[in-house]
Amino acid sequence: MQLTGRRIILAYKNFAASKNISHIGLGVAALNTAKTLRKHGIAAEVWPIANAAELRARLDATISHVVVSAPWIPTLEWQRLTAEFPAIRFAVNCHSNVGFLQADSNGVKLVREGMDLERATWNFHIAGNSRKFCRWLRDTYEVPCAYLPNLYYLDSETPAARPLYQAGTLRVGAFGATRPLKNFMSAAGAALEIAGRHHTALELWVSSGRTEGGGGILEAVRNMLAGLPAVKLVETGWQPWPRFRVTVRQMHLLLQPSYTESFNMVTADGIAEGIPSVVSEAIDWAPEHWKACSDDVSEIARVGRALLCDRHAAEDGMQAILRHNGGGLRSWMEFLSR
Repeated sequence: MQLTGRRIILAYKNFAASKNISHIGLGVAALNTAKTLRKHGIAAEVWPIANAAELRARLDATISHVVVSAPWIPTLEWQRLTAEFPAIRFAVNCHSNVGFLQADSNGVKLVREGMDLERATWNFHIAGNSRKFCRWLRDTYEVPCAYLPNLYYLDSETPAARPLYQAGTLRVGAFGATRPLKNFMSAAGAALEIAGRHHTALELWVSSGRTEGGGGILEAVRNMLAGLPAVKLVETGWQPWPRFRVTVRQMHLLLQPSYTESFNMVTADGIAEGIPSVVSEAIDWAPEHWKACSDDVSEIARVGRALLCDRHAAEDGMQAILRHNGGGLRSWMEFLSR
């Protein structure tokens, strides 16, 4: 499908403008989606914005679509924007599955208000980057919900695989913002079991510096590992995405046994660097044999041990992300053709 005359803005909240931090996940997701759309001939741009006023000031008649990541702009502001720019189609793209919305009560309120606004106008839409979320919203509230998934950009330098782990210190990454729903304790417990089965030293690498409702999680992980010989917890801080990709490249295995997800950028980063991940069933686009029950630490460890010895694991991951991108691109094209 060829789309001409379309200029797409992917906007996300620029936390750095007021809090000296960057909501890197949404920014990285927008960047990857924009680069993939541009690869297929769509003029897509990424805008970090602080508020609706900044978005309004930058809009012009050359823009056809604006997709804002996550529900955070007040509904009254959306009413003003849709009336002031009737030729632009606006969408709020929810980047959480239903379970994670328990952490964002205002987001739930804005989604409910957005459903009413979509019924009341022709140029506002509620969307989601998870098929499961979109299906639930349609079936429960009997409203439309466009599926606009994360697209992960893969360049020509993406490796097919890294050398398999043979011996020496085992480096396992369990990355992401420190949230209860990320299930970091189970990841840490599985990493310990894997290293124990291999009778080897362990480095467990984790992100730090973004605690979102999980203030005691890293301390609990530290207590789990404290005093164990040849076991080291490496806290990387919150890294810029290019540097984070370099960190991922040093791992032998990633653990992402989340209780709920809508995509999971870390798993895709691992694939781009040739590193497999043990994931939960929540990360549904990943290869089936990468998945383990999120509440069974020994099963997470068992799947991890198998992936460490699987020379085709990285290739399987690449095929999975390519299938996801293919279906996701069709959904984006359908939305942008309206």
